[in-house]
Amino acid sequence: MTLEQIPEDAKPSPRSLLAPPGGSIDGPKSIFWNEREVRAGWRLLMYLLLFVSFASGGIYLTIALHFPQVMRGNITAPAMLVQEGVGALAAMAAAAIMGALERREFGVYGLPGAEAFGEPFWRGVVWGIAMIAAMILLIRVFGGFSFGTMALQGGAVWRYALLWALVFVCVGFFEEFLFRGYTQFTLASGVEFWPAAAMLSASFGVLHLGNGGEDKVGAVSVFVMGMFFCLTLRRTGNLWFAVGLHASFDWGETFLFSVPNSGIVAPGHLLNSSFHGPAWLTGGTVGPEGSVMAFAVLALTAVIFSRVYPAKENE
Repeated sequence: MTLEQIPEDAKPSPRSLLAPPGGSIDGPKSIFWNEREVRAGWRLLMYLLLFVSFASGGIYLTIALHFPQVMRGNITAPAMLVQEGVGALAAMAAAAIMGALERREFGVYGLPGAEAFGEPFWRGVVWGIAMIAAMILLIRVFGGFSFGTMALQGGAVWRYALLWALVFVCVGFFEEFLFRGYTQFTLASGVEFWPAAAMLSASFGVLHLGNGGEDKVGAVSVFVMGMFFCLTLRRTGNLWFAVGLHASFDWGETFLFSVPNSGIVAPGHLLNSSFHGPAWLTGGTVGPEGSVMAFAVLALTAVIFSRVYPAKENE
């Protein structure tokens, strides 16, 4: 009988390069290995060290190639495209190396190539635009938002629309893969899916506090949004829906409606829009993510999504 004739579930899997050494793994060895490979926490640490090394090297390289706006930390579309692109590549390169060591296909970490920019991605794009539009329109209904006048004219509208779209596709790849790709897959192997999702989404929220203008309410909103992204991962089976949703939500927030995005107002936006009213309604300096309307829309979206994408039998 050839290997091809052996039933799929009976074929031996390739031995991971991180598999435990021969002999018992009791005692000191059990700190580092389980019965299959290096424990999840150590693998996660290895991944993060690789990511930080690649990201730091990438930023230093862009500075050496004379991208001074990156060194100054300017929040412009070109600067963000470079920074987020470097981050996305670093996150994926680190996962590719860990995948090679673990003898796993890259796609198991959430971005299978066969579904790249397919229907799930574009469905996510539609959901993301609908979510930010619902938040803005609810704030407007209660008197907290004005569209204002056009901030861009002529060809600049289309140039910035495309440029910000590219930026936020990179943001979607970077943030979704870093927090819900390799990290979620690996941490879940040690503590199960939802505890891992909660820990990583909390980290996602805390890191947003580093943005100027962000506050604790906004960070909680980011945590809730992160948990919703984890729900989309759980129900769709990969991150393509989440990447599309994340990209279009941020694009709508930053460019289309021209409001603060996690406390950041970026140049090159479409409208001279404005918020007015209490911070609980508008989100204040945080933007829509800090508004009570964000929590209402997220709750409603989660309910609708759960109906459209019901739980699987093994979930």
